[in-house]
Amino acid sequence: MRKACGLSLVLIVMAASAIRVCGQNNPPPSGTAPLVLTGAVPLPNVKGRIDHFGFDPAGNRLFVSALGNNTEEIIGIDAQTVIHTISGVPAPQGVVYSPETNKLFVGSDQGKLYIYDGSTFDLIASIDFGDDVDNLRYDAAEKRVYVGYGDEKSGAIGMVDAAANKRLDQEFKLGAHPESFQLAASGPNIYVNLPDLKQIAVVNRSTHSIARWPVSFESNFPMALDELGHRLFVATRAPPQLAVLDTNTGRLVAALPTVQDADDLYFDSARKRVYIPGGEGYIGVFQQEDADHYKLLAKVPSALGARTAAYSGKGRKGFDRFYLAVPARADHGAEVWIYTVQD
Repeated sequence: MRKACGLSLVLIVMAASAIRVCGQNNPPPSGTAPLVLTGAVPLPNVKGRIDHFGFDPAGNRLFVSALGNNTEEIIGIDAQTVIHTISGVPAPQGVVYSPETNKLFVGSDQGKLYIYDGSTFDLIASIDFGDDVDNLRYDAAEKRVYVGYGDEKSGAIGMVDAAANKRLDQEFKLGAHPESFQLAASGPNIYVNLPDLKQIAVVNRSTHSIARWPVSFESNFPMALDELGHRLFVATRAPPQLAVLDTNTGRLVAALPTVQDADDLYFDSARKRVYIPGGEGYIGVFQQEDADHYKLLAKVPSALGARTAAYSGKGRKGFDRFYLAVPARADHGAEVWIYTVQD
């Protein structure tokens, strides 16, 4: 994620106290909180901004990119503790795990993609993309890692063969730095946020064509996809809103005010909800009433600067968990807060 974004909030975070809560200030009519804080994993040696997460569902591990700390933190979900730290990663950002190859891929703001053994965490290889390797996505069927990288001139989505550790020749030039992007599972499309161009690019992996949807809002950073419902969810920062688009046409079907300084967004397909963590100190939870209509369900208090998160659906014990990165504060160390999702 762009280094300049949210800088003032990061400075505030270092001087602010934690907001430790177990509910939210706008409960739904039933009185049941959609997210309840039920645990926290200390990150005792982590300072500075925390960026994106990755999952190893089978191994029950959570990967956390501690961008400001130059480390990748590996958390054991059952033990709720840090089980390993990869040091010396320059400003890590996106991270994905490939279970088929047992490899961990970590993108660096300095322009490299680092590939680690998924058991020993020894460095296997690094691939130089030149500038700002940010969001990563993994296609298990092709054993391929999609890499968002570059600036306004070199911005593109490249690809890496996860088995061979090799960058592929094919890439999709975008003309701007790609922020969050989503891969369609049942079709060829990649949906890409291009905030510098005020666009959403739609890349066809089969034909290599790129359609561009102009957007009227600014700072469209995080994104989630409801592929079955043909809806794309985008959180913007100027103004802070949740925008919902029809993936068949690019038409804007809904726009609602949301939390400020969002850097992640997740769609809960089972409950038809959208979760947006905001650096202002709240998580916005929205309910889909139908494909074109949405309402704010709750603003769940969190902590200043807590704008990145992870959500993977039901865990092995049958509970949904939402993991929130909370940077170090003046009176407390960094943590990953664990929320249990309520029906």
